Amino acid sequence: MKLNIIYLFAIASLVAASWGCNPDNFQKLDQRNWELVWSDEFNGAAGQVPDATKWTYDIGTGDNGWGNQELQVYTDKPENVAMDGQGNLVITALRTGSSFTSARIKTQDLFGQQYGRFEARLKTPYGPGLWPAFWMLGANIETVSWPQCGEIDIMELRGQEPHIIHGSIHGPGYSAGNAITKGYSLSKARFDTDYNLFAIEWDRDKIDFFVNDFLYQRIARSDVPGEWVYDQPFFIIFNVAVGGTFVGFPTPSTPFPQRMTIDYVRVYQKAN
Repeated sequence: MKLNIIYLFAIASLVAASWGCNPDNFQKLDQRNWELVWSDEFNGAAGQVPDATKWTYDIGTGDNGWGNQELQVYTDKPENVAMDGQGNLVITALRTGSSFTSARIKTQDLFGQQYGRFEARLKTPYGPGLWPAFWMLGANIETVSWPQCGEIDIMELRGQEPHIIHGSIHGPGYSAGNAITKGYSLSKARFDTDYNLFAIEWDRDKIDFFVNDFLYQRIARSDVPGEWVYDQPFFIIFNVAVGGTFVGFPTPSTPFPQRMTIDYVRVYQKAN
């Protein structure tokens, strides 16, 4: 269902440095007309689980075919993923002794889209060993192996660096430690202390990465050293991992519980 139209005119930056925002590099993007085609505003009652018509779950340990040496067990229990009654969905990572639980929700087989704007407004958790992410996988993952299906990481964060997020793509010939990636840093703030808007705008020739509508990275088809696998629908994933190769492991001082609080997620396509 087509819900409404927004008009987005951003002052944005293509930043040459590894991360950060350089005012000298600001440039205007063309005016874009976006049409909202799918969203979740998370306006349910406190304790209500995600809408089953929009979300499903990955269940089990972090290494159930996913690798990364993660420590958590993903569940569908309300203590790990539920609405807070204030317009947010909260994914909570818990520690019980030496064990950890969390949640990983996805729109696989329920919603996917090829091209458009994908955005979420959220607050991250923090602390050594925490790994929150807002990301996407190619809908053909059941028929081809990763990374042939493609992966777009709209936002992931190392909990020990709560002022830096990373945007990346993984595909054949440029995955894992060889992913195409760039960080974006807040100079006087942290991503766990306030809401921020994370987005990509994706078309047949490029993927643009934004924080609060600042463009900090553009990956063009011509930048990819292997096959461009981003001409198919992708589905959305939110999760909070504990431990793993990207972040290392929790320390005795890592505070728990830790929460990723998601205000909304919205997907747009170009208006005719």
